[in-house]
Amino acid sequence: MISNNGKTQKVYYWSPFISRVATVRAVIRSAESLKKYSKNAYEPYIINSVGEWFEYESELKDKNIKLINFSKSNLIKNKQYQGYINSRLLYWYIFFKTFFPLLNLIKRNPPKFLIIHLMTSLPLLLNLLKKFNTHIILRISGFPKLNLFRKQLWKITLKKIFLVTTPTVGTLEYINSLKMIKKEKVKLLRDPVISCKEVRLKKKEENELNKNDFKNYFISIGRLTKQKNFLFLIDCFSDLIKRKKNYKLVIIGEGEHRLEIEKKIYSNNLKNNIILLGYKENIFKYLKDARAFLLTSLWEDPGFVLVESAYCNIPIISSDCKNGPEEFLNHGKGGMLFKSNSKISFLSKIQEFENINKSLLEQFLLNSKQTSRNFTIFHHFKTLFELLNYENNN
Repeated sequence: MISNNGKTQKVYYWSPFISRVATVRAVIRSAESLKKYSKNAYEPYIINSVGEWFEYESELKDKNIKLINFSKSNLIKNKQYQGYINSRLLYWYIFFKTFFPLLNLIKRNPPKFLIIHLMTSLPLLLNLLKKFNTHIILRISGFPKLNLFRKQLWKITLKKIFLVTTPTVGTLEYINSLKMIKKEKVKLLRDPVISCKEVRLKKKEENELNKNDFKNYFISIGRLTKQKNFLFLIDCFSDLIKRKKNYKLVIIGEGEHRLEIEKKIYSNNLKNNIILLGYKENIFKYLKDARAFLLTSLWEDPGFVLVESAYCNIPIISSDCKNGPEEFLNHGKGGMLFKSNSKISFLSKIQEFENINKSLLEQFLLNSKQTSRNFTIFHHFKTLFELLNYENNN
């Protein structure tokens, strides 16, 4: 590995957020990987744009990861972000609130690298308008939904960027197909989903569902949004329960569709079969006792909980949505795939799972567990370290 001539180089992470999303955890673990394994070659910092990172301050302190604070308190803590319009207004607020603080930071105390995840339009525009001594890395953590504004922005700004990274081969090929940036500047970088030590500790915690006699359940985890398609899942389970009354489902997550989901559960008299637990910091104590993990998303890349389920040796039944599940499950060799948003296909796969051959199930678990190891913190670090030295090696 390259030692950077003994000089520690600064790496800033830019990832403003208004709600708990998987990218937040990915940022922490990526920074943790540099701090833990780079042998002081790199010093990571997370930019706390409007105070949103204060709720993770104690964890970051334990990991010796420093915050760069643009404010002394969380400026969005009590602001309403539910719904499309409110969330967009809040992002615009963050954009204008942090424009000059970010500009001044990069000019006066420039890092060697600025890795950008969420709300990337601001650093991309600043990099276009100003001449910085900082390398910008756009890290795509999910399948990009290119509206007209983002498409035009990328066409203009990506030409001046250092690197773009993607979490899956499918998304890498998609970015290359857009022809907005040279192919040699688009790299594969798996998300740091798995902390082996953390998983071991969290699986030891007691699952209170066992006390409540809610056992032998299927599980689905994610934000309660259109993307995750939970309303479709509940419709499917309603049909399953008509066939067999002892089917159980646990849903973990929060989001703008919560009221709709609760209404559908109660209106279909499913409250004894489906439990909506809300957000849980520790999902592993629920995963470990599940019959199978169900992913009904309309798009993923590949989906953090998909990786976490595989690492926990939980059978997976997933939609074949764009862009990552099919790739992660190796086209059906690591789990069952059903046609996205098709109730007939979903119900058919559940029936197949009920009658699955033990040796085939063991092969599914072996294949998916092996793939999940590509998403550990250390595996992420090895690739990231190479990318940070990309300039030296070319």
